[in-house]
Amino acid sequence: MDISPVRSTPGKRPTDVARLRRVRDLIDRTYAAPLDVVALARGADMAPGWLSRRFRTVYGQSPYAYLTARRVDRATLLLRGDLGVDAVGAAVGCATPGIFTARFTELVGMAPERFRRLTEGGADTAGAAVGPGIEGLPACLAQRVARAVRNQEAPAPARPLT
Repeated sequence: MDISPVRSTPGKRPTDVARLRRVRDLIDRTYAAPLDVVALARGADMAPGWLSRRFRTVYGQSPYAYLTARRVDRATLLLRGDLGVDAVGAAVGCATPGIFTARFTELVGMAPERFRRLTEGGADTAGAAVGPGIEGLPACLAQRVARAVRNQEAPAPARPLT
């Protein structure tokens, strides 16, 4: 019987995880501000490169990707209100409407305007009527349905070598 102590894997030491959790919480609170990895690293008492690598190891994505996902999550909520798409993009901290639309489309799989129409239960861009939006769903389920998830690029089809 082996009673060796449990060894922590690199990047998952309790002190690193606690510091990374504080960084993640700070990103969650200040998602509308520009991301400054150097300032985040200084606050966590880590080197910027080390912070980025450890953040990716623990959370599966870079600090910037995490920030982008938080911004899009918040935007999905704001798009259900009265703000216009450009105003929503500015409110969540995107520098330009084009960047906001590109990142939203990349993570959600549809443009913000189309997302708004679908959640309102209106018509799709092709004019086809869609079912009711997610307003009638319980909040926990609506959040899961509307959660921003980065779309993975489809693998290229194999070309025959001739």
